[in-house]
Amino acid sequence: MNKPYFIGIAGGSGSGKTFFLNCFLEHFSADEISLISQDDYYIPVADGMTAEENKLYNFDMPATIDESEFIADAKKLLNWQTVYKKEYTFNNAAAIPKMLKIKPAPIIIIEGLFILYFKQITEMLDMKIFIDTEEEVALNRRLKRDLLERGYSADDVNYKWNNHVMPAYKEFLLPYKPECHKIVVNNTQIAEDIIKVTREISEEIREKVLV
Repeated sequence: MNKPYFIGIAGGSGSGKTFFLNCFLEHFSADEISLISQDDYYIPVADGMTAEENKLYNFDMPATIDESEFIADAKKLLNWQTVYKKEYTFNNAAAIPKMLKIKPAPIIIIEGLFILYFKQITEMLDMKIFIDTEEEVALNRRLKRDLLERGYSADDVNYKWNNHVMPAYKEFLLPYKPECHKIVVNNTQIAEDIIKVTREISEEIREKVLV
């Protein structure tokens, strides 16, 4: 059986990567495409972390990811094996994690902040897509998400943005932008723009892989 076609999708916090991914997946059936996310490979931190400890803890470092397990599971998909992985619940002690079943498919998406930094992941990728967003737009999206969905204060969000998020983005993601095959600029809230881009890329991939 042929090697699956691996697509890496990387973007900083607030880039709109999740919306891009959801639109992209809509162009394929469940048997044609599968997704593995770096977010499910965070190393769990101790329960009972105080608000101040959470504020200071830097989640935006490659060392917070279980790189070896992430790579091992990506290789399983490469070899047409099913991956079983416990969902990461963002250190929410009240949440009950689901058991994820990631089935192999002709097209595999690997997404996350550090996928271009992890060399063994990069070596698997047939196409690299970079979601590019202006810093102010990305910060506003991050504020909206963390204030509404995760209960952070504006001070906490801004602290993490200036001390964790942007330094990590500039060190572990931005240097790899020139190596990407596709750079998608996502500075607007116009859904049709992203839908159009994902349709064009999906058609290109379908001709390469599924025809």
